[in-house]
Amino acid sequence: MLPQKNNVAPIRNQIIVKVAESFIKDRFKNADKIPEEIMPDGAMFYHQNIETDREIIKNIALAVMGFCPADEEGKNKSLYEYGQEALKRDKLLPSKLSVIGMACQACMKQQHVVTNFCRGCIARPCQMNCPKGAISFTEQNRAYINPELCINCGMCFNSCPYNAIIKVPVPCEDSCPVGAITKDENGKEHIDNEKCISCGKCLRSCPFGAIVEPYQTIDVLKAIKDDGKKVAAMLAPAVIGQFGGTINQVIGAMKKLGFADVFEVAVGADITTQKEAAEFIERMEKGEKFMTTSCCPAYFRAAKTAVPEIAHYVSDTHTPMYYAAELVKKEHPDYVTVFVGPCYAKRVEAESDPFVDYVITFEEMGAMFAADGIEVSTCEAQEFSQISYAQGRQFPVTGGVAGAVKSLVDGKAEIRCEAIDGLTKESLKLLKRYALKGSENNMIEVMCCEGGCVAGPGCLAMPRKAAVAVGNYVKTGADLRQKLDDEAQKAK
Repeated sequence: MLPQKNNVAPIRNQIIVKVAESFIKDRFKNADKIPEEIMPDGAMFYHQNIETDREIIKNIALAVMGFCPADEEGKNKSLYEYGQEALKRDKLLPSKLSVIGMACQACMKQQHVVTNFCRGCIARPCQMNCPKGAISFTEQNRAYINPELCINCGMCFNSCPYNAIIKVPVPCEDSCPVGAITKDENGKEHIDNEKCISCGKCLRSCPFGAIVEPYQTIDVLKAIKDDGKKVAAMLAPAVIGQFGGTINQVIGAMKKLGFADVFEVAVGADITTQKEAAEFIERMEKGEKFMTTSCCPAYFRAAKTAVPEIAHYVSDTHTPMYYAAELVKKEHPDYVTVFVGPCYAKRVEAESDPFVDYVITFEEMGAMFAADGIEVSTCEAQEFSQISYAQGRQFPVTGGVAGAVKSLVDGKAEIRCEAIDGLTKESLKLLKRYALKGSENNMIEVMCCEGGCVAGPGCLAMPRKAAVAVGNYVKTGADLRQKLDDEAQKAK
């Protein structure tokens, strides 16, 4: 994927802010000015002309308004008209990733290419290791790859001692772990929504910002600002380090924006920890080979569609979002619940969750703050209504879920943990092998994003920096195991 620092991310963020501002200021009366405000006359353009860039910005803006650009192609409607539709909408469109056709550059087919660094060495490991005999040598004693025979296995790339062979990828296709993205008859990319797991890797990988999904920003702002509803935010534990100021100032900023209350999803993670630990012990007593975690909705979807062999081993325990939202709805049935987190796949999960009404990302939340003129670091510090334990706080980093479960299982069953750090084509093959042949470990944590949820596609902070902040927050939390042991002792 593209690194967190790139030119696409701030442009996209600017569009989200402008759309949110347009709602707050005049309910989209001047929304049609957004493309020109972002790409004014005389600005450097990135495509054929500035009009094309503005049209692409319009498509991204309508995605921010909650529409799918691919479904709207050919409709001659203004942003103002889309805005008015969004204001009248009482039902969300299905969440799905799609490609903006005019923004997609129809990248050349993935291939391996020999550069002029080739020395024509005697060893010729590229030729010797090619399984299809696709490599020959020219009269100039330089390697040549026959594209008709090449299967892009990468053996030549990996074996050249001079790094003279490079891989030319299609970034979105290369990042997709389940092969959901392919070219259409025009060479443009197309996403198969039956295969897609909504992980967002393609969105984060496209260097042209051509991939989008319908946001829920406007629906949430409308519920807060116009409908007079009591809206509760549920902050995912990956929020630590995402915004300026302390976590308590983030709570204050959200209440200043208009949220009636702010709940910590790490409280739900504590419930997940307890239930998943109990489930693990039960499965091991039944003689099962292993269990994998179920907190990542992208992995859960991949287990169903891409690697059905592993589905049986996925924990049946619900995610922290589910348990946190269940608690909110039980205490406040009139609240509108909004999960705020790092993940696009959570939107798909929420479609079948009876307790979650909306899902927005940290990127959207940050844009809402900016649009409403809220500076987090200057806001009054406020408290969560219920405080989490250390175990639930460590969920958003690789190894955190398995570590939390292990802390409650130790002494009650043998547990050997393994973390699969990022869903890739290779890690999915590994999971399939585990399902068919077993694993030496019996508790396998699977995170779709490398580094954990702190590296999710909806994050703002650099993953390593965020992981350090999460680690510091974990240290301030009480031990859930100690609490449970104390309760058991009192019960005796």
